[in-house]
This record gives sequence, C-alpha cells and structure tokens, in this order.
Amino acid sequence: MKAAYDGVVDIEQYPIHNLDSARGRELVAWCRAQLAEDGCCTLGGFLLPDAIAKMVRISDEVADKAWVTDRPHNIYFTPPAKDLPSTDPRAHLERSAKHGIAYDYIPVDAPVRRLYESPELTRFVAAALGKDVLHRSADPLDAFQITRFQPGEELGWHFDNSEFSVTVMYQLPEAGGVFEYVPALRSDADPNYAGITEVLQGRARATVKTQASAPGTFALFHGHHAMHRVTLVEGTQPRINSVLTYGDHPGMKLSPLTSELFYGRVS
Repeated sequence: MKAAYDGVVDIEQYPIHNLDSARGRELVAWCRAQLAEDGCCTLGGFLLPDAIAKMVRISDEVADKAWVTDRPHNIYFTPPAKDLPSTDPRAHLERSAKHGIAYDYIPVDAPVRRLYESPELTRFVAAALGKDVLHRSADPLDAFQITRFQPGEELGWHFDNSEFSVTVMYQLPEAGGVFEYVPALRSDADPNYAGITEVLQGRARATVKTQASAPGTFALFHGHHAMHRVTLVEGTQPRINSVLTYGDHPGMKLSPLTSELFYGRVS
C-alpha cells in the first residue's frame, strides 16, 4: 500500500518516516535547535511540487465553501477592557479577515490531508517539538483546514492561546501576505506591555522577523509568547496555506462558540 507521504513529502531531504536513522535524528535535532533559538522552524521544500499544485487546485475547487470572517480583536483575543486607554495593548484593536475552509470540505484524497492523517507526520511533529506523544485533533471542522487570504485580507497582530502551531504553505500572493513575528516578546512571568506597545506603534521594527514561506514550506511555530501577524494581501492572487492541529491529549475539539466564530457552524 502506498504510504501517505509518498509523492507528497521530499523524504530524501526530510525522512519523516525514519526518524531513528542518522538523517532522521539530525532532522529532529535541527528542528529543536531552530525552535529553541527563536520559536520558529521552517522546512523549505518539504512538499513536492505536484502535491503543492494539487492542494492549490483543491483550494480553488472548494473556495465557495469557505467561511468568511472580518472582525476587530485585541492581540489576546479577549474582550477589550473598557477602563484602559487606547494605548494599552489590552485595549488596542487589530483586524483579521480571511476565508477558512473546514476539514469536512477537503477531499479525503487531498495530499496534505492524507499526510496529516498519517502516524508518520504526527510522530515527526511530536519529535520536533520535543514531546513524547501528540494527538491529532478530533474536531471534524478544525483538525485540518485551508486558509485563503484574499486580496485586502490580513491577520492582525496577536498571541496564540495554544502552545504551538503547524502550517504548510501552498501559494503566496503577488505582494504582501508576509508572516511577521517578534520572538519571546512576553513570558509567563512578564506580560511586557511596554515592549508590545512599541511593536504595535511601529517603533520596534528591528525586533520584527519574517518567517520564510515559499510554497511547499512546512513550519512549526511557538506563538504563545511570540506576537505575530500576516500583513495585508495585495494584488489579485490569494495567499493559501493549511493549519494542522495537534494536542497533548486525545479528543481535542473546539468549543461550540469558537466553532461558530471560525466556521459559521457547529459539527
């Protein structure tokens, strides 16, 4: 039987199926080192060209199924405090607008859906993150999804509530749509409101990094302490990527409220 990674992943460069090999151990060690350095690890050329092309084609075919969101939010995705000045980061509002295509609309034979559902990729992600085990999400809408940022859309500055995120890029826009982040901007002990304000007001551009994101790039990112965004997409071509969701415990699902917000329905 054909393995889920065959024809999808460049296993010569990224042997996710053989992590106990010398090259597999080197790959895991390199990922951990990159994450330790600034919370971001990007694997360029992870997907093979045919798999990238097929995912773009599938995204176009199911584009009409996308749930469109366009809303203001603060960087913590919490209700903004009304008794704080607008210069306080807890009151500052950003805009996020995107088209999200839920898991149940993505064909079962889509290359990266098959890859996501494979034990090989789950073991690799866990190893790269330094975890003994990870579990794929049990959410029928959010486990694996495609995000399309159409021209004029963006993802505002924010921190993730989850410890890490896993993404894969299929298509870049003609201009804009850049993933920017500031590593270790806050910690569990220090919310660093002053430093966050400097970034939000554009006075700390030297601290802002850009995530490499050519089509086919697989990325691991620690976004709980690193503030990040996707800049405004320009031109006529959408930015297309997928988010792959994992957790430390089996059975993980979105709350009904979050599901309504992200996908316009509850599974």
